[in-house]
Amino acid sequence: MTVLKSVGKAVSFTALMLAVLAALVLIVFPRVTGSYTYTVLTQSMEPGYPPGTFIVVKPIPFDELQLGDVITYQLESGKPEVVTHRITGVSSTQQGEPTFITKGDNNSAEDPVPVREIQVRGKLFYAVPYVGFVANAAGQGDRNSVIYIAAIGLIAYGVFTVGRGLIGKRKSGDSHAQAEDAVAETDPPAELTAPGQKARA
Repeated sequence: MTVLKSVGKAVSFTALMLAVLAALVLIVFPRVTGSYTYTVLTQSMEPGYPPGTFIVVKPIPFDELQLGDVITYQLESGKPEVVTHRITGVSSTQQGEPTFITKGDNNSAEDPVPVREIQVRGKLFYAVPYVGFVANAAGQGDRNSVIYIAAIGLIAYGVFTVGRGLIGKRKSGDSHAQAEDAVAETDPPAELTAPGQKARA
């Protein structure tokens, strides 16, 4: 039983840590940093970012972006459709406006239209494999709600399992104490003898 209790405690602690990590990665960090969250839908960025990857994109000044950075940009400024590709070159418009040449890691050709500053949403901050599948199951519009609910569910589960383990431990301790008290009460008191006297048989 001791081994099973130890395993149970380890599982509960692991569940709680995973819940906290999920909350930090999926909710806290994006909100604190003012980042955007997206789900990779195509194979253009494989193998590093396959379909279903949850990505967090952090806004960054255009002039701080460099070759090799992965950025998310709007296909048309002000439109919701976005693409996440890697910067492979720098160019400029005829008016001298700087632009980026981009390309998907899994694509054989560069994107046909250079990316302007107004289109860029930000630079890839971090990515979490497979989490995006959950968001897609509920639809793109409900992505944030699904993520929040899932993270809250993980936290609730972690707190529940840890709390259950603590309650079980307390009950076990109380039962043990009660058993000791019962044994003490059923033992007859020892007879005391004065020096030189014999105890009665």
